[in-house]
Amino acid sequence: MIRINLLPHREIKRKRQQKEFYFMLASVAGLGAAIWFAVHTVLGSQLEEQNNRNGYLESEIASLDKQIDEIKKLKEQTAALLQRKKVVETLQANRAETVYLLDQLVRQLPDGIYLKAVSQKGNRVNITGYAQSNARVSTFMRNLESSPYLENPSLIEIKAATDRNARISEFSLAVSLTRNKADPSAKNPAVKPVAGAPAAIPTARVVASDAAGTKK
Repeated sequence: MIRINLLPHREIKRKRQQKEFYFMLASVAGLGAAIWFAVHTVLGSQLEEQNNRNGYLESEIASLDKQIDEIKKLKEQTAALLQRKKVVETLQANRAETVYLLDQLVRQLPDGIYLKAVSQKGNRVNITGYAQSNARVSTFMRNLESSPYLENPSLIEIKAATDRNARISEFSLAVSLTRNKADPSAKNPAVKPVAGAPAAIPTARVVASDAAGTKK
């Protein structure tokens, strides 16, 4: 006996395949959503952690910038203080300069020479005066050269002059200060220290007054 299936088996099979396809599609979609959520969560946590690190670094950089500004200010203050210290040390070293200069001029001044004016600009000293002869001017320059506090004397001008019917030489010369850190008395025992130098100042005044009398 032959059996004939009159049911729509093809339609049923098609519906079964559609259900399987939809199930697989839903499974893939669910798996993709789960993977996306997991990746999004991991990346979000990493991004948040990186943002926290960036914020920490920015705060530390701002703190370091403030410290750098403070260090710059301290360096500027230190440089200003060192500059002031240098000025004070320079003044301290040169405070007895005039005393030594006058003392040396008096000590190195030979007989027959009278000073008219002494002026100083920096470490250069200009001297003008009168001499009984040119030889005495040469002696004066040699004495200045041998001084431990003066150096490089140079004659600027020398000319003949007349005073009370007597022929004399009017000269102008320049000499440099050595400005040694050491006391000149340490190099030349004949040079008195600062405490004894004022004793020579009245002599310089006498020389100046003699020069004024000679000029007349």
